[in-house]
Amino acid sequence: MEELARHGYSGAAVFAVKLALQEGLNNAIVHGGGSDPTKRVEVCYDVDKRRVCVTITDEGGGFAPEAVPDPTADENLQKPSGRGLMLMRAYMDGVQFNERGNQVRMIKRNR
Repeated sequence: MEELARHGYSGAAVFAVKLALQEGLNNAIVHGGGSDPTKRVEVCYDVDKRRVCVTITDEGGGFAPEAVPDPTADENLQKPSGRGLMLMRAYMDGVQFNERGNQVRMIKRNR
C-alpha cells in the first residue's frame, strides 16, 4: 500500500487494492489451500504510476469462476460464498483467472 501511495494513487484506489488483495488472499488460503499451514500462496505485484498488477497463486486444484453463484441473487443472499469474488471484480479494473483456476491476476489503473 505504501508503493501505491508513493506513486500517487488516491485513498480510494489504495482502499480498493487493499480490499481486493485481502479477498484474493483469503480465497487462496481458505479455498485453494484448505487453510493448511503447509500450503504456500505466492503473491507477485508490480506498481507504477499508471497501474498496479497483483497476481496470487495457490497450490489448490483451482475452480471455475463462472460457476460461482451470484451472491446478490435472492436465493444466495444468506450464503457466504461468492462475495469475495464479487468485491474483487467491483473494486478492480480487471480480474482474470488462469485456466486451472488457482491463480488470479488483478489490475487497478491510477486515475
